[in-house]
Amino acid sequence: MHPINEIRGSKSKTLSGKRIVLGITGSIAAVECVKLARELARHGAEVIPVMSRAATKIVHPDSVHFATGLEPIIELDGAVKHVELCGDTSSRADLLLIAPATANTISKMAQGIDDTSITTMASCALGSGMPIIIVPAMHNSMYTHEIITENIKRLKKAGVTFVGPKMEEKKAKMASQEDVINAVCLALGPKDLKKTRILIIAGSTREPIDDVRFLTNNSSGRTGVLLAQEAYRRGADVELWAGRGIEKPGYIKFKEFGSVKDLEKMASGAEADIIIVPAAISDFTVKSIKGKVSSSKAMKIEMEPAPKILGILRKQKKAKLIGFKAETGISSKELEARAKKRMKEHGLDMIVANLLEDVKPESTKALIITPKKTVKFNGQKVQLANTVYDILGGFN
Repeated sequence: MHPINEIRGSKSKTLSGKRIVLGITGSIAAVECVKLARELARHGAEVIPVMSRAATKIVHPDSVHFATGLEPIIELDGAVKHVELCGDTSSRADLLLIAPATANTISKMAQGIDDTSITTMASCALGSGMPIIIVPAMHNSMYTHEIITENIKRLKKAGVTFVGPKMEEKKAKMASQEDVINAVCLALGPKDLKKTRILIIAGSTREPIDDVRFLTNNSSGRTGVLLAQEAYRRGADVELWAGRGIEKPGYIKFKEFGSVKDLEKMASGAEADIIIVPAAISDFTVKSIKGKVSSSKAMKIEMEPAPKILGILRKQKKAKLIGFKAETGISSKELEARAKKRMKEHGLDMIVANLLEDVKPESTKALIITPKKTVKFNGQKVQLANTVYDILGGFN
């Protein structure tokens, strides 16, 4: 078994059963294709590599073979792979992804020229109506060239999707791996959350003690960001509310909150079909002091119970509401009991519960509880996000 099969689907099943023709052209950004191919596999895809001769001078075909498990197609022959993979056939792949794409390849595609393995694949794909995604990479002066600009417009009019580029250092650089994966998942994913409004509240609140200091916790907000990302990839209309310092994906609508009182005001106007709350919300607020308390004096902090945000959100009767509960130092059985109590108290449709000692930066153990069942989870946080949506789909 080739090692690629050991990681296939390790992050999600979004692209399981999908075959992607990865066209690699002679841009220096071709060095990124090994990582990209393996990331596509982690989401379940089979990646079929096609390289131009120019690309083989930048990245060795053996590296691409390792990354995909398949020997790259460099020259076309009597096997007519361009027809098999991109033509109007029953064996056709699901997507042609050209990453990176040079100005030369883009222009040839727009003009119907097919003198390389990749441009011939592209001609077949354009003729058969196969989905195409292009990820440009070139010098800025080439990308802004009037003829190149017109060729890009022509391809877009023909239904081709472009991702990027990033404009940096006078270069039109290849889009980030995350942006490419997002585009592929949007094109080929299940789209089971299309036209669904999802609100995710992530990170921790910060309760002010005085004008300088505050109380908070060590929540990273990572689970919430991954939940937002996966919802986006499944076609949802996503909005992320997050505490300060949380990673903000540029393609997702974002609002920031500070204290529980900030969140209380926001929650009263929340509107969504699904609301997911992995946020670490303080149970107490502080009777804060104006100014800055002198560090040379002892400080007494007076606290009072904070409003329950889940209770406020539950007033939106039609929304499915998913809460999270973290505990420490108790048994799994007691964790489940406390989670079910919280679930009943706030009328939750689902709750995800875990012990803090089981939470790592990128992985966790958790109980995913619905009114009908309890699922034990142990894996990467990105897999947890997928599992939550899969279970949600089971009782939609």
